[in-house]
Amino acid sequence: MTHSPRPAFSAAPEGAPGTMPEIVLARSVAPSDNSTSVVLPAAAGPQIRTGAVGVTTHADIVYATREDADGQDLPLRLDLLVPQTPGPKPLVVYLPGGGFVLARKEAAPERRTYVAEAGYAVASAEYRTVLNGATYRDAVADAKSAIRFLRAHGARYGLDTSKVAVWGESAGGYLASLVGTTRAVAGFETPNTPGPPDTPGFSGDVQAVINQFGLSDLLKFVADFDPEARQALLRPGTPAAAFVFGPATGLSLADDSEAVAAADPTRYVTARTPPFLHFHGSADNVVPPSQSLLLHTALLEHGVESTRYVLTGARHGDLSAMLGDPEAALPWSTEEVLGHITGFLAKHLGS
Repeated sequence: MTHSPRPAFSAAPEGAPGTMPEIVLARSVAPSDNSTSVVLPAAAGPQIRTGAVGVTTHADIVYATREDADGQDLPLRLDLLVPQTPGPKPLVVYLPGGGFVLARKEAAPERRTYVAEAGYAVASAEYRTVLNGATYRDAVADAKSAIRFLRAHGARYGLDTSKVAVWGESAGGYLASLVGTTRAVAGFETPNTPGPPDTPGFSGDVQAVINQFGLSDLLKFVADFDPEARQALLRPGTPAAAFVFGPATGLSLADDSEAVAAADPTRYVTARTPPFLHFHGSADNVVPPSQSLLLHTALLEHGVESTRYVLTGARHGDLSAMLGDPEAALPWSTEEVLGHITGFLAKHLGS
């Protein structure tokens, strides 16, 4: 499927029904170096199946309250899936994608259920986006608040919160990477919020990260595309630029390289960073595969466990809802891919 490049995103006013990011699809994508990665053939199935294990759903749990652009309370919610099996369940926090415009906690229901049925409590958390006037620091702070909330209420929901994994797709993968790399880094707890962090006394740290086709360097990803796509992505005031610089920005991503570098999870990698699992499609023309490679390489250079899978011919995750492309979802919901995810979780969280 090919599309002409367009303005990076368009969005209706906050709260408008049907708000949807408009996505630039590049005509060409530079290949990445896969010498340190595992290349998988086109994942054609079998697809995952759910229903073998009972799962309890706790919906619309408010984990924090912020202020919206009008100074009104903005509750942030999560949904929690807990398998109906004995004993406390290790926790996985899922961060949905949405181009910095959306953060629908209802995303990826089958994949989340499949992981829950494998023995994990899976929370899907919404976070603030550019429609709420948020920057990446705010969204990371929201994710950490969700983790602290779940640790504080672990006994109520039957959770084992001694080890927590964060799992994200696309923009959610980018934020998950920042959550994993910014342990004890000032400015990533509750910026722009008066008072102490939500649920003080509980940690927002994680012990494992799953990054599916997320960004890392928000400027370098543009360089991997054709000139038309680069021009569209470097317009002033795109949601990506607003997510870095703030909602009223007139800047493009090319106008302040230091601010863009500060938004790159590779900047914060240390030897204490938790292990990572990355996935990327070789034909991803929304977030080029070099983005996960940049982070994977930085992790390896610091001696951090990092595994990167490249799916031959796969595109950018589940675009079926956004672009009417159901085939784009299929490689990401196979037993093979989800098996790598549950295997990684078993290694680092137990089960």
